[in-house]
Amino acid sequence: MLVHSRTGKWTAWVTFAVLFLPLFALPLLVIVAASFATHWSGAFPSGPTTAHYAAAVRGESLQALTTSLVTAVSASLVALTVGTWAALAGAALGRRGKRVLDALFMLPVAVPSVVVGLAVLVAFSQPPVLLNGTRWIVILAHTVLVTAFAHQSVSAAIQRLDPMYEQAAASLGARPSYVLFRVRLPLLLPSLNAAAGLCFALSMGELSATMMLYPPDWTPLPVLIFTATDRGSLFTGSALAVVLMAATLLALLAVSRIRTRASFR
Repeated sequence: MLVHSRTGKWTAWVTFAVLFLPLFALPLLVIVAASFATHWSGAFPSGPTTAHYAAAVRGESLQALTTSLVTAVSASLVALTVGTWAALAGAALGRRGKRVLDALFMLPVAVPSVVVGLAVLVAFSQPPVLLNGTRWIVILAHTVLVTAFAHQSVSAAIQRLDPMYEQAAASLGARPSYVLFRVRLPLLLPSLNAAAGLCFALSMGELSATMMLYPPDWTPLPVLIFTATDRGSLFTGSALAVVLMAATLLALLAVSRIRTRASFR
């Protein structure tokens, strides 16, 4: 820690606990407690049960979790590919061109996600590209929303790269494609993994744009959580939310393991 005195450390820890517990940890703990309850008694849920989890890992809930995972993985891969390509292109365009490219990629996150959902719905509800009513329109909307984060993450990492590695490879006769795939991208691998994890987490929790676009046979888990709580099934929705959190955290842990190994290469 940056605080070196004993009093300062204790003050920092107390401040962290006072801010973290009620603002971040407590709401999540309440969701976990509600997922094991059948009713609310006073200030705490009561009636312990695991029936909500039995329903959350089968049937419609399991299909919704699979839909969210497929959507998040697909959107993250496309976003990472497009964002990395744009970041590499922006680095070669100069300062003015990079600013224009950054502005274009940040535009979808500068407006509410429901606006992005409406734009995608209007743009792809007519020929020649008719995606309305299919799973692809949901994946496309998620890709549009998360690509900006992949682009910004990789772009920042490119600015921190030492150009001497690329210059050394080029001076030894390496072709530009060889320098890109064998020197530049391996150096960017930790940042690419971090960007992939961020895109995945954001896609897993996306709701606003998804509500406008999803077809009946492609219902992501956040939509199912919303509909369950909207019907008054608070405890079922809590169990689904815990499943969503667990799946997202497990995926992020897997990505962090890859990033950790990549950082040692």
